[in-house]
Amino acid sequence: MPELSVLKATHVTGHILEIEFNDNHVSVVDFAPFILSDGHPDYDVYKDISRFVQFDLLDGNLNWDDYTMIFPVEHLYENKL
Repeated sequence: MPELSVLKATHVTGHILEIEFNDNHVSVVDFAPFILSDGHPDYDVYKDISRFVQFDLLDGNLNWDDYTMIFPVEHLYENKL
């Protein structure tokens, strides 16, 4: 089985993305609980939706601002941030 990777991510609303994986699985992931919690100050910028939606697909994963924020693909797949 090939390594799990993200093929496509689409903004739904707010901090929610629909993520399609290379095995045709689709997860709808709400990043708001993670981003809006008391976490790392580097993530505060992503509270602004216009910044949150500026992600890239890099090496089969979602990536914000050159690895400022990134999640294990398996966590995105299982919708467990």
